[in-house]
Amino acid sequence: MLTAGAALAVAATFVPGAPALADEAVPGPVDRAAVPDLTRAVALPTAAVAMGDSFISGEGAEAYQAVTDVNGTSQGFPGWSAPNSNPYFCHRSANASINRATLPGISQRFNIACSGAQPADLTQPSAARANGRTVDSQVNQLRAIAQSNDIDLVLLGIGSNNATFTFGEVAAECAGRFVGDGFTGWWEVWLHFINWVSGTTLTERPCSDDDLATTAEFSAAQAQTLAEVRTVLDVLDEIDADGQHRVVLQDYTNPLPTQYAAQYLDEDGRTDTRDKFRDLVRERYAAGCPAHVASLAPAHRFSQRLGGLVGNVATTLQAERPGAQITYLDVQGAFNGARLCEAPGSPGTALATPLRVMDGPTGVKVTSFSGYDKLDIKRVTDTCKSYYQTCQESWHPSAAGHGVLGQCLASVWASPAVRVTCVRENGQVVTR
Repeated sequence: MLTAGAALAVAATFVPGAPALADEAVPGPVDRAAVPDLTRAVALPTAAVAMGDSFISGEGAEAYQAVTDVNGTSQGFPGWSAPNSNPYFCHRSANASINRATLPGISQRFNIACSGAQPADLTQPSAARANGRTVDSQVNQLRAIAQSNDIDLVLLGIGSNNATFTFGEVAAECAGRFVGDGFTGWWEVWLHFINWVSGTTLTERPCSDDDLATTAEFSAAQAQTLAEVRTVLDVLDEIDADGQHRVVLQDYTNPLPTQYAAQYLDEDGRTDTRDKFRDLVRERYAAGCPAHVASLAPAHRFSQRLGGLVGNVATTLQAERPGAQITYLDVQGAFNGARLCEAPGSPGTALATPLRVMDGPTGVKVTSFSGYDKLDIKRVTDTCKSYYQTCQESWHPSAAGHGVLGQCLASVWASPAVRVTCVRENGQVVTR
């Protein structure tokens, strides 16, 4: 990163094709071959780039932009019944935090993150793996940006999806158990019989820590993430015009609270610890938080372990590359007090998107299960299985949430700290 004064000084000294003002103005032989490179470094606009998965791309924040596929073709919205592999469903939002942050000195912003991205997608085309999208590797996209920009900031969020677990699977598991528990009674043994015949298991108990991800799975995920981020840093060192750049490794927020507000704890006198609680399922779904109370603590431990994964990657790389500018941004508390069902009026009071499904690939989200029986619910949740894009916005930062994350990023950009914790206290964003 060159200061304005330094840039002007270099530009005034080296102007390709212009004669020197006087012979004595040139103190010695000038390597003319080097002049274009110096001029290029000065002339390039400074850029901030977002890389990683859905929490960086802007999933849930709407205002999604067209995405260029691996063949160089721009893909706009293809319709709800299109394959989920379509690049558009990377859901790169104009409201993503990279676009909301105040970043003095940055003139260009690029979002090459992709919803559902795994660590391998950083260095390999996403389509090279099962259920990937038809976009090029993120480092290749980064190389293209560097052709005409001086990359000064990279915001990187990766790790919640990997070869052993994904955020979407974790979310679906806990929500599915809650809805199944509320709508299935112990006397409805025929449902268990159907599941036995079909080869699946009906599980109604709350999620446990190991249901979400085991210690071994987290260890494997951390190794994958570390290896891929190393490569990103290598590529940055190779392509950055002036060799000066900041890399911010951001972790994840949890869309659910540690405890529900009182109004979401029971309905008609029934809690989620008894046999049937259909009205409570309807109430929590409408509020965006269909999950057992007993699943909340494991869900938060899962988020904390994700934070530990990202933090460990940052610490390892900081030790390996003492000259690099690498910061770990901890945003686990950035939505405190404004998670789904943490306060009355959810989801309108929340900074995260509610869990929503559609009745077919219609584009119309089902906002209430009122009047729905278990067969209706099976139909709409099956839509999510067939067309994942119809529910993939669920439990992600909203546009307002990305505004908060943008404030967190702005604080990092303004500080030389190698670790920044961003939390929400009394409705205000605080960093330390």
